[in-house]
Amino acid sequence: MTDLQLFYRDTRKRTETICNPLEIEDYVVQPIIDVSPPKWHLGHTTWFFEAFILAKYVVDYQEYDLQFAYVFNSYYESMGKRVVRTNRGNLSRPTVAQVYEYRAHVDTAMYQLLEGGISVELRDLITIGIHHEKQHQELLLTDIKYILGNNPLLPPYDVDFEETPNRGNGVEKMINVNEGLYTIGHQSTDFCYDNELGVHQVYVPSFRIASTLVSNRAYLEFVEDQAYQNPLLWHAEAWDWLQREQVQAPLYWHCMDGVWQRYGLAGLRSLDLDDPVTHVSYFEAFAFAQWADKRLPTEFEWEIAQKELDWGTRWEWTESSYLPYPGYAKAPGALGEYNGKFMVNQKVLRGGSVATPDAHTRHTYRNFFHPQLRWQFTGIRLAQ
Repeated sequence: MTDLQLFYRDTRKRTETICNPLEIEDYVVQPIIDVSPPKWHLGHTTWFFEAFILAKYVVDYQEYDLQFAYVFNSYYESMGKRVVRTNRGNLSRPTVAQVYEYRAHVDTAMYQLLEGGISVELRDLITIGIHHEKQHQELLLTDIKYILGNNPLLPPYDVDFEETPNRGNGVEKMINVNEGLYTIGHQSTDFCYDNELGVHQVYVPSFRIASTLVSNRAYLEFVEDQAYQNPLLWHAEAWDWLQREQVQAPLYWHCMDGVWQRYGLAGLRSLDLDDPVTHVSYFEAFAFAQWADKRLPTEFEWEIAQKELDWGTRWEWTESSYLPYPGYAKAPGALGEYNGKFMVNQKVLRGGSVATPDAHTRHTYRNFFHPQLRWQFTGIRLAQ
């Protein structure tokens, strides 16, 4: 098999492996708008290959079901009508079995396509489809965690799942970085998304950045210091969010009989004080930095310093707004909706997380979320 065939096969198998621990009832649950049912992820990633590749590049390709484009389109307005995002959890049909049959149908056609000679353009498009599925593998894990973590029984996903593998030595030091002009952006010929392109220079004043992430121990001090009740630490919008949502601690923290516990994919466990804090919003990350008399790094500072940092277990909030690099141009057609149209009212995160698949993150990767969101494996690194 070619490298591309192996990459496609392994990625598709990994998605289904993630779903192996699920019960059939778990596949359809959608507790909030940001969380999609596992069944929908399985179908959507398959629809991407069908709609963007097979329907356009394979003569006489027969779609598995003409209604599936309506069911599994996400936000591609130019690709036609779609089920409203909030209604994904109402899709008891198609069944889970039918969705797996759909995956097999598309995989068969894709393997046949990959057996023949393909153009560079098509190879690049298939590669985007593979990385798109890898993005959804991360979403699958975090969505599954939210589904099970909001079940009153708090059932584990996998009792052996380790959310902080390869923990560093935990010794924090502040790394000094000199002022100067630095080159930012993706510079190699390896795969990247269009929002990483536009290599350019930025001037950065001298700064210091923490070598390690903020720990649960440090964040617990923030909680116990009544920081969630101190309006001086928070943005106005953040303070309104706190009052409205009654947020008192990171997502999945539970104080039971005076003892802090945390729900993880392995189930409910005592809070490990040495683990990096996770599932915090940008609002919380900013407030913690204020409390610690420090700040969050910009995405440029993070990229400049990344070789000296212990990163990869938590997506790290930065102080940078998600904006285009100089010279950014959206891709033509529907793929232009992939990143560019989200460049408003969001913050950049860097680094990757324990849920990020292999061969999918790099030091120029620009993730982005709205500042109140925290269902992803998000953490905090301080700067000054």
